[in-house]
Amino acid sequence: MATTTITERTAKLTLNGSASTNEGEQKPEQPQPTYRYAHLLPHFSQDTYPPLTPYEHADPGHRALGHANPRAFLGNATRVVELTPNLGTEVRGVNLAQLNSDERDELALEVARRGLMVFRDQHEFIDAGPEAYLEWGRHFGRLHIHPTSGHPDGYPELHLVYKDASSTFNYELHDSLLPTVWHSDVSYELQPPGLTTFFLLAQPSTGGDTLFTSQVSLLRTFSPQFRAFLKTLSAVHSGVEQANFSRSGKRGGVVRREPVEHVHPVIRRHPVTGEEALYVNRQFTRRIVGLKKEESETILKLLFDHIDRSGANQARIKWEPGTIVMWDNRVTAHSAILDYGESKETRHGVRITPQAERPVPALEGLELTNDTA
Repeated sequence: MATTTITERTAKLTLNGSASTNEGEQKPEQPQPTYRYAHLLPHFSQDTYPPLTPYEHADPGHRALGHANPRAFLGNATRVVELTPNLGTEVRGVNLAQLNSDERDELALEVARRGLMVFRDQHEFIDAGPEAYLEWGRHFGRLHIHPTSGHPDGYPELHLVYKDASSTFNYELHDSLLPTVWHSDVSYELQPPGLTTFFLLAQPSTGGDTLFTSQVSLLRTFSPQFRAFLKTLSAVHSGVEQANFSRSGKRGGVVRREPVEHVHPVIRRHPVTGEEALYVNRQFTRRIVGLKKEESETILKLLFDHIDRSGANQARIKWEPGTIVMWDNRVTAHSAILDYGESKETRHGVRITPQAERPVPALEGLELTNDTA
């Protein structure tokens, strides 16, 4: 099987080949040679990068719209199940590693339409290695290099999620009643990600599920009058707190690009499907442009709480070996579930993160400027 379960004794993270960690943290041990994905453990290079520059994104889903059968890539599927009416499809019998260019385009369109797709038994893809991961991701857009996270040595375009019994390089939530942080990945970028691929190389024997929510169906639950008002708004998304978390010595302690803040529409329109989606998230959205502080905080709290609580718009993914999850980051939000800490087991995941277009406002002509900066 492609995915394995690691206990405290079988895999511990090293930082740039050393066992040093932040003061007061337990020192992780050298990874044991039996771990088949040791070459994909987090590495925290000191490389720095210039600011991202705009690029012209060509969405592959557009090409699939012209296909005679835009769902032809599912022709060999042995099982296709809609996880919920609003979000998510689970597929068995389709080998992602064998999809050709047209089938990848069709996949992009289907993920845009369903928001989330779960592919089981993808061992060939997972074992293909980092060069294959990059080739796959580049089909869907320019690959994003995360400004603070760990990556496999030599492959900065691959974002890693890692937690073992003594180390973590994500946000600590032990002092919170709800250890979930709903977010759309790096929404603070001028061109945030679109079609995103994620899989686990190691997972706890139970727990560590991932929650997803449809920002399309969430938006539909609001009254027409309130939706119309939200379309007139834009909000600041900020990477400053994430960078400061690393600068404090955590998450590997590196900041490869200076943090940015960008203004995006509160309601965005998907460029392929035309669907409108709520585009705020608790982790990165900081304020609504042009409103007074109390007004902005009240509206954002309403929106964040709705995202947190609206189970009818959510899907929960239970991981099993060989699972690959793909989502459209433009129309969904997600959160890991940190419920496996007592097991002392490891969760080690890889995210392939192509960027997409700058968010398109649902309200034509909406100005995306920050008049409070």
